[in-house]
Amino acid sequence: MPELRHNVITQEWVIFATERSKRPEEFRKKKIETKAVPSRVPTCPFCPGNEKMTPVETYIVPDTTGWRVRVAPNKFPALAYEGKPERLFQGIRRKVSGVGIHEVIVETPDHSKTTALLTDREVESIIQTYLHRFKAASADPRVEQVTLFKNHGEAAGTSLEHPHSQLIATPVITSLLRDRLIRSLEHYDEFGECIFCHVMGLESQEGTRVILETEKFVCFSPFAALSPFSLTLMPRRHMACFAEIKDSEAAELARILRRTLSKLYKGLEDPDYNYVIRTAPIEWTGVKYYHWYVSIIPRLTKTAGFELGSGMFINVSLPEENAAFLRGIAVE
Repeated sequence: MPELRHNVITQEWVIFATERSKRPEEFRKKKIETKAVPSRVPTCPFCPGNEKMTPVETYIVPDTTGWRVRVAPNKFPALAYEGKPERLFQGIRRKVSGVGIHEVIVETPDHSKTTALLTDREVESIIQTYLHRFKAASADPRVEQVTLFKNHGEAAGTSLEHPHSQLIATPVITSLLRDRLIRSLEHYDEFGECIFCHVMGLESQEGTRVILETEKFVCFSPFAALSPFSLTLMPRRHMACFAEIKDSEAAELARILRRTLSKLYKGLEDPDYNYVIRTAPIEWTGVKYYHWYVSIIPRLTKTAGFELGSGMFINVSLPEENAAFLRGIAVE
């Protein structure tokens, strides 16, 4: 029989349609043809030697042969860097000038290397770059919220094949983040605990939905996962803001993120996915009620009319079965 599960953090309900349920292996990507991806593409703006095809970089991680990670403003930004975030009120309507920061983080010089195929050291360079750019963007007085994310594959919204992430810093706080900050504060006021820490502790204790655990991080499929193989990667130490991470934690985050993506790569044959670092703004550093984490969402199903109309998702797979499947995928 189908069942509804409640996400205590977001207050969302999810329908688990067991009558339509699929086995985890049925979500493997069906490849029409396998094409060899070269390590360098002459027309790719993110490949070494083509740096003039993008705006001047804002940050690089140097390497013996050039650069290991390169950050540049997006050539077609969602927000304009120049200007002030002026607010305009017209009755009940409000507008804010679209200023902010939109950067592309080129993760590797190698066009063919998806994140799952990089080394731990290479992924650590990406995480450290995230941290540097997050702090730099947060220091801009026009910025209220900084979002770090990665789109991998066409279904996830990427337009360029070369492995890259993005940073968008906005002059407003989104309703999604604001709602989570408010809900987590309400829980803390009522129970005197961080709801994220509580959920992570329960998942670690039960173990049925845990994919990987290390000394500093836990990766699990949420009890009320919105979609198949949705994963949460959370630091054990309580931190509200990503900027609070220590170097040792960044190194371990790189290892567990790379291993998690490798399990998806091998187990589901390189699915399209998004991941995002869900963090409080930097001025919330140190608060006791919020907890940053990485959300990984493989794009294995499509959002349809019911989801758009109701705000409630239908999941055709069980997190417990997906977690057991991924635990069984051996990676280095």
